[in-house]
Amino acid sequence: MDQLSPVLDAISHPSRRAILARLSKGPARVTEIAAPFTMSLNAVSKHLKVLEAAGLVHRDRQGRDHVMELRAEPLRQVTQWLHPYERYWSRQLNRLEDHFTTKKKRRTR
Repeated sequence: MDQLSPVLDAISHPSRRAILARLSKGPARVTEIAAPFTMSLNAVSKHLKVLEAAGLVHRDRQGRDHVMELRAEPLRQVTQWLHPYERYWSRQLNRLEDHFTTKKKRRTR
């Protein structure tokens, strides 16, 4: 089964990336996670469910509170998938740097 697609889908939305950034600082209750957003608590809960389905967060029920915790391991899959493309981008960035270096040298002559 393709395990990468649910992770990529989960991190494709800026609100979910913001939730992951918040959880990277430590576990938080759902209401704490929802506080900075202008969307409803229900909408935040739906985003959390997508993150849970991708294995990026874990929910711990403590009485009425639902405490969410980051599980970053699935992001390794993304890194492993992207790694081969790093050579391509490095090569392109090096070419761009060479272009501007040459251009600058021409101007100073």
